[in-house]
Parts: sequence; structure tokens; C-alpha cells
Amino acid sequence: MKIAVTGKGGVGKSTIVGLLARALADDGWKVLAIDADPDANLASAIGVPAGRLADLKPISKMVDLARERTGATDGPGTHFILNPKVDDIPDGFSIEHQGVKMLLMGTVNHAGTGCVCPEHALVRTLLRHILTRRKECVLIDMEAGIEHFGRGTVEAVDLLIIVVEPGARSFQTAAQIENFAGELGIRNVCYVANKISSDQDQAFVTARLEPGRLLAAMPSDPAVQAADQAGLSFYDAGPTGRERASDLTRALLERLPAKGDLQCA
Repeated sequence: MKIAVTGKGGVGKSTIVGLLARALADDGWKVLAIDADPDANLASAIGVPAGRLADLKPISKMVDLARERTGATDGPGTHFILNPKVDDIPDGFSIEHQGVKMLLMGTVNHAGTGCVCPEHALVRTLLRHILTRRKECVLIDMEAGIEHFGRGTVEAVDLLIIVVEPGARSFQTAAQIENFAGELGIRNVCYVANKISSDQDQAFVTARLEPGRLLAAMPSDPAVQAADQAGLSFYDAGPTGRERASDLTRALLERLPAKGDLQCA
């Protein structure tokens, strides 16, 4: 399964992806986690030691690789192939921690959502190319907001998880994301409500979602921030993180019918 996670900035996307990645890996899944957010916090959410972060070179910054794979040349009127070879990238450019392979996408610094450039072609082809078999999962921690939909890099995902918090602006962003997802043909969309601290928060969320759309509600917990301040993944900080991750993963897998299709929307 291939899952993209998005939402308004600051809602806790990376924490959610980190919990899912670690819990799935501990459950015997082969997991590839892709950090496609320029803020690049997924490594710490997974628990990758700080000393290993230097080994994560952003794919989008590998100009020589992009030019080699796309055949691009300098100068105006450049022509290059739009479907470059990418099958060796997950193994050759990822790092592994606790059973989770991780790739860092980085950003493509070109104005305009319709930009075409060698780096963008490489990243887009990679996300489309990756195929999953039984008990294999690709998790994509997306850029906050809707930027990646404008670039058209996630059409091939099986499930889109929109992370929201109990606030109007969060749901405004979520509505925009879901509209763009529909235009791209993404049929399966679920929600995770994060930072729920009261019955009022829970009521705010459920009043804005149709029945069955909410995958899970995660309570507001100062232990998440404490783990971050200590340089730890919430998953590694104590049993609470692992329990939350297990519950979230179980809810996700329960949405998977025997034939392997996701039914959320």
C-alpha cells in the first residue's frame, strides 16, 4: 500500500507518519518512509539518530543524478525524458533505522506549480514507480498544505490521510486538499484528528466529518513535545507512544479488505 499524509502545517503529520512507520515495521512490514516536506522532520519522528542525518542527501538536490537520468543539458530549449530510471533509488539512497528505510525528497526550487525540470521529473517518477507487494508499505510525509497536489506528485497513492486538529483553519486547508485530491482521481481519503484535548474538541471534529471518514483521534499529549525536546521519537519515549502507534496502525489495517483495496472515502 502507498499512503500519503498531509494537512495544515503544525498539525503533527510527521509524528503520525513516524508512529505508523515504526509500528508497521515492528509488525513485520517492509516500510519505505519518504520525507517530501521541506521542513524535513520525519527522520526524528522515526527515531533516526542525529548523527546519521548527514547521510540523508535530498534526492531533488542531486543535480548530477537528475541530469544523468533525464538526459537534460544546459541552455534554453532543453529537452529531457520525463520517465527516468528510478528503480535503484530506494535502496541506493535511503538509510535504514529499526526496519524503516527512509528517503529525503527535498524541494524543487522553481516558481510555478506547473514547473518542469530534471529534479522534478526524477522525484515525480520515483513516487509513481514504487510498487508494493503484500506487507509492503510506502509512507509519504507531504509538504504542509496543497503544494504537492499542484506539482502532481501523488496521483498514484492508494490512500490519502489528512491530519487535522480541532480548529477552523485546519479544516479549511483540509477541504482544499480534498478538492484537489478529487481532481487528481484520489478516491480514498481518510482523516486523523490530532491534538484532541477535550470532549468539545472531539465534538468539533466529528461534526465536520461524515461518519466513517475519521480513521483515528489522537489525544493532545505533552509527552510528544517532551520526546521531541529530548531528541527522541515518541515511539521510543515510552509505552504510550507504542500503544498509540499500535492502535492507529490497527485502525488503518482494518480499512483494508481482503482484496487489498482501501475503502475510506
